[in-house]
Amino acid sequence: MKIAEKIKMAAMGIAAVSTLAVSSLVVPAVNAATNTVNQSKPASSFVEGENQTAATGDDRNLMDVLTLIINVALGVIGFVAVVMIIMGGVQYTTSSGDAAKVTKAKNTIMYGVVGLVIALLAFAIVNFILGNVFNI
Repeated sequence: MKIAEKIKMAAMGIAAVSTLAVSSLVVPAVNAATNTVNQSKPASSFVEGENQTAATGDDRNLMDVLTLIINVALGVIGFVAVVMIIMGGVQYTTSSGDAAKVTKAKNTIMYGVVGLVIALLAFAIVNFILGNVFNI
């Protein structure tokens, strides 16, 4: 195997690990930035017990629950996309220069990146729409 091919394979492995590291930092930060549930209520209202239901002790409404379900689903999709990128990087590293394996690994990485981009865009769009249109 040529040195240039080894460098390419190492770069793909580093790219896969970097993508995992960046996504593990960015996704929680975006989630924390978009979490606007109950921020407009003063802390004293929670101490005094207002805005809580007797059955659950919580004041979540249907939109909050739907937002949570959608965010969890998109998080799982993003996680699967990152796993696919890592799998593609491992396939690329272990392909030993076989053209068919390299092509399969590159396609896996490309589709993983596309899936991750779609998941992040869907997360942003859904939270924007739910936050602004339905005023949660």
